[in-house]
Amino acid sequence: MTRILRDADADVTSLQGATVGVFGFGNQGSAQALCLRDAGLDVRVFVRPGGPSGARARAEQFEPSPLEALEACDVVAVLVPDEAQRGVLEGSIGPRVKRGALLVLAHGFAVREEPLAIREDLDVALVGPLGPGTLLRERFLEGRGLPGLFAIVRNATGSAETRALGYAAALGMTRAGLLTTNLEEEVVSDLFAEQVVLVGGVVELIRAAWETLVSGGVAEEIAYYSCVQELKQIMDIVAREGPAGMRGRISGTAKYGGLTRGPRLVGAAAREEMRRILDEIRDGRFAAEWMEERAAGSSRLTGLLRDEAAHPMEEVGHRVREELGGGVAAPRGGVEGGGG
Repeated sequence: MTRILRDADADVTSLQGATVGVFGFGNQGSAQALCLRDAGLDVRVFVRPGGPSGARARAEQFEPSPLEALEACDVVAVLVPDEAQRGVLEGSIGPRVKRGALLVLAHGFAVREEPLAIREDLDVALVGPLGPGTLLRERFLEGRGLPGLFAIVRNATGSAETRALGYAAALGMTRAGLLTTNLEEEVVSDLFAEQVVLVGGVVELIRAAWETLVSGGVAEEIAYYSCVQELKQIMDIVAREGPAGMRGRISGTAKYGGLTRGPRLVGAAAREEMRRILDEIRDGRFAAEWMEERAAGSSRLTGLLRDEAAHPMEEVGHRVREELGGGVAAPRGGVEGGGG
């Protein structure tokens, strides 16, 4: 069973006096660097020379460090995109970081899917915030914390867990709780959720539903509001109270319609396709396909993004959001105690 680690499990003094290097100053890198500095740690920021991150780092009073400064770092957080991790880990960090340093990853895709040559004397841990860097920073400033995933990938020194928990505590994450996992489980669950639910299945369902309503004579704007704008309210309730809790806040009509029609959409064929997608992730076929796509210049991805941006639903959505001022009213059907 997954354990939940909290403040009581972390030694907040384990990184006292430590120097922490943060590779990357994007959404996660900037948030983590700021939180670590506010927690009293000596933070060095490493960015691609000439890239836009350097200016952003300076705006936050971080002067980007040369690679030679890695020799002083006790902990190095690798917060760059998956496709850049190999070059950073093998080309920049590996030859320079001190013996026995701790490498912290926010996501394990590159380490699991590509045979990386990480020095055997280095500790490797996964500290993965369950949310964007902006939310991590917001919760930190509020004195709360953002939950996360935690795993020890390699414990070369014997102190990997103590130091990694200290790192998570410095970000405020142990206030909210860390779910223990392992590299395999983190990568597989993350990719599967992205592809089947978060940015794959849900978006395709929205688009197909909009097309069905419009082809059936419903106004484009009404179809968009019904299939897109109302979704957030329902998902907010699901996130707070779970699916069963959500049912308690909607009308009888919505309850019956959802419970009887939902399984018709996500039936045996859909579940079988989910199993195939899971198999492709587990056996490495998806990673191989994605790496091949990257090596070819991402032409297929570029075309898919272009086609999506050109879909008529996008223009309608822009108009609806603009005309309604970005507001999202509660869905019809009695959500949050209404009738029905």
